Formats: sequence, C-alpha cells, structure tokens
Amino acid sequence: MVRISEDLIRRRAEHNNGEIFSLEEVSLHQQDIERIEHIDKWCRDLKILYLQNNLIPKIENVGRLKKLEYLNLALNNIEVIENLEGCESLQKLDLTVNFVGKLSSVESLKQNVLLRELYLVGNPCTEFHGYRQYVMACLPQLQWLDGKEIRRGERIQALQELDAVRRHVLEHEAEYLEKREEQKRSGLKETIEKQEDPQINQLLSENQNGTHQNPESSSKAHTEDKEKEFWEKPCPFTPESRLEAHRHLEDKRRVKEKEREKPKTKTPRTLITADGRVLNINEPKLDFSLTEDENNCMHLEIHVYRHMDTSLLDVDVQPTYVRVTVKGKVFQLVLSAEVKPDSSTAQRSQTTGHLLLILPLAHGEIKPKKPIARPTSVTSKHNIKKGTREAPGRELLEVDPGLAGSLANIVPKGKESSHKPLQLSQPHQCCVVEERPVSKDFVDDPEVPPLM
Repeated sequence: MVRISEDLIRRRAEHNNGEIFSLEEVSLHQQDIERIEHIDKWCRDLKILYLQNNLIPKIENVGRLKKLEYLNLALNNIEVIENLEGCESLQKLDLTVNFVGKLSSVESLKQNVLLRELYLVGNPCTEFHGYRQYVMACLPQLQWLDGKEIRRGERIQALQELDAVRRHVLEHEAEYLEKREEQKRSGLKETIEKQEDPQINQLLSENQNGTHQNPESSSKAHTEDKEKEFWEKPCPFTPESRLEAHRHLEDKRRVKEKEREKPKTKTPRTLITADGRVLNINEPKLDFSLTEDENNCMHLEIHVYRHMDTSLLDVDVQPTYVRVTVKGKVFQLVLSAEVKPDSSTAQRSQTTGHLLLILPLAHGEIKPKKPIARPTSVTSKHNIKKGTREAPGRELLEVDPGLAGSLANIVPKGKESSHKPLQLSQPHQCCVVEERPVSKDFVDDPEVPPLM
C-alpha cells in the first residue's frame, strides 16, 4: 500500500522549488495510492489536484481545501460521491471509470454552487434509466455533464419529470446495491478458497519469495497455466477484481525485480583445457598484430582503447602464451615459439593507447656477424680456393722450402736483446746554415719586413 507522504509531495512539487505550503497544483497520478490523507493539512492553497489512476476507494480528507477548483479522481475505486461539501471553489469534478452505483449521492454536490462540469462516464450509474435527467435536475448549477453542454430546455424538461425519474433511479439503485452485496460475498468466498488451496499458497509464496524449486520442470509449466487461467477467466468488473489484478501485477513485478537483483553467475570461461592445451580467446574483441623482427624478438601490438586507464590492464607473459586482462575481459594468444617472460617488456603508446609487448625468443640468441678473413701475401695463391671457408682459430703460414735459408737470417745470432728502457736519440743536423758576407751596396730599408 502506497501512502501519501511529505517526501512524495515534495518530489511532485519541483515546479514550486519543493515548497508544499504554497503549492497550488500537484499531480499524484499512477502512484498506487489507496487513501487520500494529509493533503488538506499540508497544501491549504491547492487549486488543482490530480489523483487519477490509483486505487482510492473513498473520497475523504479534502473538505479543507477551500481554494480547490479541479479534482480529478478518474480510474479509481470510488462508489459514493461524498465529503466534497467543504470545497467551496470546486468547479470541475472528474469521476470517469469508477464504480459509482449510488446515483442519489450526487445530491451532495448541491452545496458546491460553483460546480460547472461533472464527468461520470464509465460508472454503473450511467446505465440507469433517466440518469442524465436526474443529474441535471438535482444540480441546477451544472453546465456540462460528461462533456456535453446542458441546454435550458433540457433542464426544464428534467425538472418537470423529476419525480418519475427519481423513482426509476432509486429502483435501479436498489437493484445495483443488492447485486453489489452479492459480488462482495462471492469475492470474499473466492478469497478464502484461494487462501485454503495449498497449490495456490505454494505459488503465491514462490512469487513473493522469488524462488522456484525446479523452474525447468513441470512446476514452471503449472505456473504458466495458472497465469493464463487468471487472465482468461471471466469475472465481473468490480473494485475487488481491479484490486486483485493490480496485486497480481505487483507480485510479478516484485519477482522480476528480485531476479534482476540476484547476481548473475557467469560460467567461467575455459582458458586452458583439461589436457593442458591453451586456447586463443579475445573477449574484449580487440584488434592485434604479431610480428617478428631481425633481433629474434616477437612484437605483439594490441589495440587497447585510447582513453582507458593503464591500471585496468593486467599482462601475464608465459613461455608459450600471452594473457592480457582488459577491464575483466581476457585476451589470450598462443605463441608460435617459446619466449623469455623475464626479458619481455610492455609499453603503452601515449598517442594511440596501443599496448606493445616485446617478447625475446628463448632459442633465438643474437649472434654477432663473423669477420671475413683476407689472404696475406705470404700465403700461396694456389692454396686459396674459391667458395671455401677458413677454419676458425689459429692460422698457420705455409713457407716455400726454397726460402728456408734466407728466412733463417732474419734475426741475427749472437745479439742479445737489451732490456734497458728505451731512450730518445738526439736529432741529427740535416743541414748547416752558412753566413754570407753583406754587400757594400746593401741598404737596410726599415719599411721592408725582414725575411723569415
């Protein structure tokens, strides 16, 4: 049961900055309200009140709203027009699609002298013989009834036939009230039977708790059959049936909310099979590229979202596969060769946001290039063959046997090498400068620079 609270009215008073004491218009429609309360105390200046499409069974607690001009109570469970005498400024009253069967209660609106419009469409009283004439005669201040203007000649004729019309209306009213009492008794009996039925109690408890013992078995089918039977079963249009349908929909809504609130247990995705085989997985659906450079390294570039924070990434490099977790979603790729996890590096581009993993190969060591051996002049030319590779390590020179005697005299015998420190030799005078006699005719010109 939804009750009118101060918080509800304040939320509906946003156009008035949340102030309720000076509120002139408020809309409380479609709130499943079952009783009118507190409004006459909190909103004394109210002029327009919307209460349509609720579950209100009685008009009450509105007599203090002296400034109220328009009251909308359409689509409720009201059966009697009452407690509106204090609404001195009431000009329009809407009771469309209610359950007003006591048409004589319309005479309580005689004191609302400013009442101009009245709507009773969809009520049982509109089926009474002489309904319109009776209302026009009882409410002389009324100008519009059910959206149709009341003409002067029509009103005069209704006043002339008022006694006969009143007699017919009271007869229909008595029949309706008797029928209504029977509907109440039958509705109460059905309610008691439903409470005593164990199957229905079990279904109701399951709906309220949001649990089913075996939803995939016959119990689920039984629930669907009951649901279909509930909506297809013919029933009279009464306040009880309307309230029952509302509560049925409310129970279904609560069950759905509980199902949404339950944490959805996702089946864990298989990353490695039982036999140890690693699977390729791309849950985040990211583009990637895998290349190999000349330094025996694999480059795995994953196109991660540009503006995603790096803290949401988790990289795990194994010798045979790479696993990257992006916001809880797994990207796993099996490598074609074994890599070194300890020597691998991960980099993030500041412009594109892509993630680059550099993975050195485990069996692909980087080797320096071998130097090319050049032939020496001592080596005989006929021993050098095209297309042959020289053996690594120490190389031996081959000497011509005819030169053995000349090569023996390269180092003179009998001379012992001194182990004294090396000394610089004095430079030799390569040339001597001779002084020439000066000629008598030579004149030293001071302006001429001397020769260097």
